[in-house]
Amino acid sequence: MALSHWVDFFEELQHVKGRSLNTVLAYRRDLELYDQFLSKHKDVARIYEFLARHKLSARSQARVISSIRSYLRYCERRGEKVPSLRQLRPPKVKVALPKALSVGDFEKLSRACETDNPNRTARNHITLYLLFGLGCRVSELIGLNVHDYNQTEGWLRVVGKGSKERLVPLTQQLQKELELYMASIRPGLMKAKTPSVLINDKGNRPSRVDIWRWLAAWSRTAGFEDPISPHKFRHGCATALLEGGADLRSIQLLLGHSSIQTTQIYTSVTGQKVREEIEKHHPLANLKTDKSRTDLDV
Repeated sequence: MALSHWVDFFEELQHVKGRSLNTVLAYRRDLELYDQFLSKHKDVARIYEFLARHKLSARSQARVISSIRSYLRYCERRGEKVPSLRQLRPPKVKVALPKALSVGDFEKLSRACETDNPNRTARNHITLYLLFGLGCRVSELIGLNVHDYNQTEGWLRVVGKGSKERLVPLTQQLQKELELYMASIRPGLMKAKTPSVLINDKGNRPSRVDIWRWLAAWSRTAGFEDPISPHKFRHGCATALLEGGADLRSIQLLLGHSSIQTTQIYTSVTGQKVREEIEKHHPLANLKTDKSRTDLDV
């Protein structure tokens, strides 16, 4: 590896800034790509065509450039002269509106996840309830432990990115389902002692792959063309709350967004839905224009 301060940079990411393992690995992949670029090119301006040849999307290119800039800023703080830092600008990325899971789709998945094994069916149901009810990331879901649940006050402690903790209140129905699962279902699924709330088919804590595999199977059974991703539950939770009148600050705290700007994207989602509803139901949307007025010269 030709890049300087390689070990120190990742030490700071993980142990000083508290970045998650997945984030650190993403930085590593991006910088390995940068090191590969430097072995063939001296002009940093050519990195954009290099990334394009690797068939990276604009969003992926922006992430790689951001990782490189973070690394170069670190080198600069260590006393190196880094003129290439000023030449690197991330490409403009059009922010796509998140695709949210609807209540109807959730109900389809809930029926599709049922099996001949009642314990596994209950486990599948609580998996869906937690994804939709907490709006949590898949990494947060599989990290839930029994001691994270406060039965008296009705909340779950969720550990998010950078080991940041947040307390997520449970609805009465979700709390009822969770208590029933942990008391009557979870013990029958366990094959070894584990603090994990969810238990996979082997009796252990599930992995990210387990969750994706389950959702893909249930999506096929439900008749969806594409698998429903865990993130659609997160978007569905946020969108439903906003449409129900919840304020952005509350949704930000629930989802664990570090910036309110990340949460504000959901206002675009609900605004789009409002426009569609107006177009569909408002009497002016279907009003026939008097042709004699449209033909007037102005």
